[in-house]
Amino acid sequence: MTEREHYDVAVIGAGPAGLAAAVTAAAALKTTVIDAYGAGGSAPATPVIHNYPGFMDGVSGADLTRRIYEQAQRLGASFALTDPAVGLSTHAAEHTVTLADGATISSSVLVIATGVAYRTLGVPSVDKLTGAGVTYADSVAEPAALAGQEVFIVGSTPAAAQAALELAKHASSVTMVVRAGSLDAGVPAALAKEVDRTRNIRVRVNTQVVEGFGEGRLEGVRLRHRVSGTIEAVRTRALLIMMGADPNTEWLKGSVLRDDAGYLMTGTELWRNGRWPAEWPAERAPLLLETSVPRVFAAGDVRRGAVRRVTAAVLEGMLAIMLARQVLHEPAQSTVGAAS
Repeated sequence: MTEREHYDVAVIGAGPAGLAAAVTAAAALKTTVIDAYGAGGSAPATPVIHNYPGFMDGVSGADLTRRIYEQAQRLGASFALTDPAVGLSTHAAEHTVTLADGATISSSVLVIATGVAYRTLGVPSVDKLTGAGVTYADSVAEPAALAGQEVFIVGSTPAAAQAALELAKHASSVTMVVRAGSLDAGVPAALAKEVDRTRNIRVRVNTQVVEGFGEGRLEGVRLRHRVSGTIEAVRTRALLIMMGADPNTEWLKGSVLRDDAGYLMTGTELWRNGRWPAEWPAERAPLLLETSVPRVFAAGDVRRGAVRRVTAAVLEGMLAIMLARQVLHEPAQSTVGAAS
């Protein structure tokens, strides 16, 4: 990659969505993929994906993303480990991404697949076991995979409560670890009552995880009661941290329309108060995964309304390129206004 080189397609983010976009584009289009952290995104932390087509016995997130990465390379996509993206500008039919070191990448089509950053506990002994019993998520893709286990969930979000209810159908027990004095502090009352009525769900309030332990994989955690200071060691091989996530879109503020939480808005979600955004050309409506900037697409977890599954991210990455081919060579439109 050279600073002035122009690509048909540039993909920002090398998680499942970005890698799938690269595979779909590379055979016929000059394609580059950039990521500040290397290929795979958060998928390598997934021990087994049971519902990915073609893998009867499941496939690990690391193995799957490695295969897609190698396939994209064979088809001609270039990859670069770069400084993080810090800005996007569009002039005529060219999109220019600026990196933290001042380098720029230009393309006719841009696919943003930067994913989300899960909020962590900030406990090193827990973080080092990510993918080995510790999972960061906002939903449970395969609750049956935890059948018969004693599962611990950290978080007091509605998603955490829903996950506890779903897991309770399969796990021997589910324990919710909640920092606040009650689950009601972050969960609607009706949902909290449903959790309370479920026999094999226990809610431990005023409690936090202060340590994870195990040789090579999680074997248990230490819990601290925030009022009494008591520390207790408990055995578990499954810790789900569900404290929410933040989309990696701050670098797009002011250039691409985002929702209040920072997720990229696409397609018909851009229709507001009977009109498209001011910067959108009137000649056509945005395509399904197209953002408020023509020929800039969003795929995967970074997109508002995305289904947070590896299989869904792969599908969106492929679909983004299929849609992009429809508008790759459309004439440039003059646009006005600014996104927020």
